[in-house]
Amino acid sequence: MVRIFAVLHVLSVVIMIFALCLLFPLLCSFFMGDNAQTAYDEAIVLTAAAGALLWALTKKRRRELQPRDGFLLVALVWTVLPAFATLPLLFYLPELSFTNAYFETVSGLTTTGATVLSGLDALPPSINIWRTFLVWIGGMGVIVLAVAILPLLGVGGSQIYKAETPGPMKDTKLTPRIAETAKGLWLVYLGITVACILCYRIAGMTWLDAMMHAFSTMGLGGFSSHDASFAHWNSPAIEAVGIYFMLLAGINFGTHFLAWRRWSFAPYLRDPEAGLYLLVVIGSVFGIAYFLLANQTYPSFWTALRFSAFNVVSIATTTGFANTDYNLWPIFAPVWMLFLCGFCTCSGSTGGGIKMIRAELMARQAVREMTRIIHPRAIVPVKLGGLPVENNIIFAVLAFILIYVASFVAMTMLLAASGLDIITSFSAVIACINNTGPGLNQVGPATTYASLNGFQIWICTIAMLLGRLELFTLLVVFTPGFWRK
Repeated sequence: MVRIFAVLHVLSVVIMIFALCLLFPLLCSFFMGDNAQTAYDEAIVLTAAAGALLWALTKKRRRELQPRDGFLLVALVWTVLPAFATLPLLFYLPELSFTNAYFETVSGLTTTGATVLSGLDALPPSINIWRTFLVWIGGMGVIVLAVAILPLLGVGGSQIYKAETPGPMKDTKLTPRIAETAKGLWLVYLGITVACILCYRIAGMTWLDAMMHAFSTMGLGGFSSHDASFAHWNSPAIEAVGIYFMLLAGINFGTHFLAWRRWSFAPYLRDPEAGLYLLVVIGSVFGIAYFLLANQTYPSFWTALRFSAFNVVSIATTTGFANTDYNLWPIFAPVWMLFLCGFCTCSGSTGGGIKMIRAELMARQAVREMTRIIHPRAIVPVKLGGLPVENNIIFAVLAFILIYVASFVAMTMLLAASGLDIITSFSAVIACINNTGPGLNQVGPATTYASLNGFQIWICTIAMLLGRLELFTLLVVFTPGFWRK
């Protein structure tokens, strides 16, 4: 219980920080006069009051957190904050159920981009700003932000940063102090976001749309302010900007940080994931373009390449934007795209999935096992970036893949048992657990998740949380050993 109170004390501060985040859409609503100000006023008061009350109740139990406390705090943050994030939606859209509102905000904070809302064009701009802002702050992680700007928390930052940061190689430090690292990552994230806003504006978006879509692009979340997503503009220039920044956001932000700090492209060349990531995505773009042309989906190769490039990059990077209904393409293309979203993005990026580094490690481990069959006495180390990888990392990745596949199969079967067709079930789970957003059939890019019932929505919500926290961070909290002294 002492551990729980200490974690809750830090959680109370994070909740109060989150209340400050609500000031941004409130100010936008005030200056644009979109009549949603009352919803934000009430949401801010309730969120800040809840955080302050929890802080007062737990302040006498404040202490330094232990490593395992970091996992509990991260799990609580990612399950509790979406509940407070629902308040503006529930106050402004009273017909929206808590289940659907929670799904929407979990989708935002986990950078999934799946939505239950329609009529986005008619919503107040500040509501769409709040949705896309959730994607942006979720992109690098609310915990990393808290560690960066509030070192006075008295929290051991390292263990929380490890629990929050995606990927298996979490012990690599970019700077000696974890707070300095978090600040550096956020500065790079903010800088690229500003560049994305400017490029979208130059390409033809309004400033408001440019800001919202830059938030979604950098968070690889896919929320849009238009029901038609990027088809609203039908602009190759805007799509080209989106492709470039989605690809950029799919690369490890630690690599961006090192490149910025050293003012050199060398970190990109040394990154063991970046080259393979770009090779797989670009190869798939051209492969699917030729496939669409061969199946006469589009009349010319350049048209096929345009639609292939945007949608393949969007789904492979787990963003979820669309400029056409690819659900109508020959089935191989969208299924291949969903396959890509499972592993393409780099660790340390804002993307979802198992990450390219894990896929690469598993491929190298498979080659090692085949070599051992031929040469039983050979010592064949698995190397990544020219350095040997310890067996404990490989075993951890094997366990991760096992739990990932088991979770995927179990949730697909639950959705199928609840009455969904198998393609919708399969694609909804793979889109949610990989934090991609749109799937196929009932949850395709031209539709929303609103057709799913409450049980199905909760399964998809759990899938998003599992995917964002990379399974272990969330599941370990439910093991008996976690609670033993």
